[in-house]
Amino acid sequence: MSYLSKAEENFQKLSQNPYPGRGIVLGTSADGKALVQVYWIMGRSENSRNRVFVQEDSGFVKTKAFDESKLTDPHLIIYYPARHLPNAHIITNGDQTDTIFDGIRLGGTFESALATREYEDDAPNFTPRISGITYRNPSPYVYQLSILKSEDNSADAGCVRETFSYEKAMPGLGHFVSTYVTNGSPIPSFAGVPQWMPIFENAEKTLDAYWNALDADNKVSLLVKWIDRETFDAKTLLVNKLG
Repeated sequence: MSYLSKAEENFQKLSQNPYPGRGIVLGTSADGKALVQVYWIMGRSENSRNRVFVQEDSGFVKTKAFDESKLTDPHLIIYYPARHLPNAHIITNGDQTDTIFDGIRLGGTFESALATREYEDDAPNFTPRISGITYRNPSPYVYQLSILKSEDNSADAGCVRETFSYEKAMPGLGHFVSTYVTNGSPIPSFAGVPQWMPIFENAEKTLDAYWNALDADNKVSLLVKWIDRETFDAKTLLVNKLG
């Protein structure tokens, strides 16, 4: 089976999954001219669903309560999913975005920054922290993905730390990691290695394809960053269920 066939098969599985939770796809445009980041959030509770993505003048993207009067607990749901530095675009499902951003500015690395963090403190799920980084200089890596998770929804064994590093940009393809396998109680954490996923013709079609693939009841917001490989400038597209 070709990489593209695997990606198409995985995309179909995603479209049939009621609750993969938050998800990251890192990849490359079909023409090879852009590096691509996709990130989405989903929610089951009213508090989790009461969110939108907003972009600041800096280009950073943050989550924000759609209706501030209904915000009951900002812990774990209000954060910057997307920030960037001159040589790196960072995407995560929590406030570890700031940890990576600050760590690299101080001379550290993606891995060293995440070594100071672990999965979320939301027992009994112990939701994984998933993170991605795309580099301007593709040496040694074009991008990396990380997951910090518990073993079998238990804190007993400590934090399982996995980093996946990709040396080559594959046009029209990307790698995907999510917080969960699917819905459950407790919700089972993502297992295995990142999966191949398709990157569509342009940012708009990529946004539409992934947004339409997500479960209509549980999806909340989605963003696509289309990063020019020459200038490293990004076009960011957002879609929110509310608003």
